[in-house]
Amino acid sequence: MTAPILYDVPGPKARRRIRIGTVVGILLILGLIAYVLVKLAGNGQLEGQRWAVIFDPRSSVPQFLLRGLVATLQVAALGMVLATAMGALLAIGRLSDHRWVRIPVTTVIEFFRAVPLLVVIFAAFLLPPTFGVPISAYAALVIGLTLYNSAVIAEIVRAGILSIDKGQSEAAYGIGMRKWQVMTFILLPQAIRRMLPVLIAQLVVLLKDSSLGFIIGYFELLRSARSLVEFFRVDFGDQYSFQIYVAAAVIYIFVNVILSIFARWLDKRLARSKTSPEGEALPLTVEQFSAGGGGATTP
Repeated sequence: MTAPILYDVPGPKARRRIRIGTVVGILLILGLIAYVLVKLAGNGQLEGQRWAVIFDPRSSVPQFLLRGLVATLQVAALGMVLATAMGALLAIGRLSDHRWVRIPVTTVIEFFRAVPLLVVIFAAFLLPPTFGVPISAYAALVIGLTLYNSAVIAEIVRAGILSIDKGQSEAAYGIGMRKWQVMTFILLPQAIRRMLPVLIAQLVVLLKDSSLGFIIGYFELLRSARSLVEFFRVDFGDQYSFQIYVAAAVIYIFVNVILSIFARWLDKRLARSKTSPEGEALPLTVEQFSAGGGGATTP
C-alpha cells in the first residue's frame, strides 16, 4: 500500500481526538436544529394548517410555485446551453496563437468576469430599448446569465485544457495532426472529465442566479413566492410567509440535487467508457486516436 504523501497517518490519539471532535460537532448541530425548531414551534410556525396551504390547490399556491419553477427552468436551461457553448468558444479563442484573436477574447472574458451579474442583467434589459430594439424580461435575463457565466465557464474550460499533459499535444503534432484536431479530439475530451465537477457547480450557480430576474419583472420561482406572500399578507398578514419561502427554497434544493446526481451519473459513465474497449469514448488519447484512424493529416 502506498504511503500518503501530503499528510501523515493519524495515530491512536489523533484518531480519538477526531472522533471526539466529530461527536461534539454533531451534537452542536443537533442542538442548533432543536433550538430553531423550538423557536418555530413557539411562534406557531410548525402548525399543520400553515403548511397545508402549500399543498392545497384551492389556495393557488401549488400552481403559482409550479409556474415559477417552469419559468426558472426555462431561463436556466437556455442560459446553461448558451453559456457553456460560448464559454468553450471563448476558452479556445483565449488559447489561440493569433494575438488578434487572443487579446479581444481575453478582454471580453475579463470584462464580464469583473462586472457584477446584476449590472449585466440591467444593461441587457435597459440598453436595447434606447436603440429602438424591444426586449422582454425573459430575453434580457437569458442574455445577462449567458454573458456573465460564459466568461466564468471560459476560464474553467481553459484551465481544464491547460491541465492536460503537454506531451499529449506534442505527440499529436508529431503524428501530423492540425491544431483544431488536437483541440477537438485530444485536449477537450480529456479536459471534460477534469472540469466536470467545477462546471456543474457553476451551472448550479447559474440556476440560482436566475432568481435575480425578479428585479426586471420576470416571474421566476422567487418572484412567484414573493407575489404569493404579498397576496396572503392582505388578509392574513405574515401567517404563511415563512412556509411559502421555505417551499421555494426546498424546490431550489431539489432541482440542484437532481443536477448534482446527473453530474455524478455522467462522471461515472465517462469513467466506464474510458475503460470500455467498445466505447468511442472520452477521454481520447493520442495513442487511441492514432490507432483508430482518427483522420490526421499532414500540415
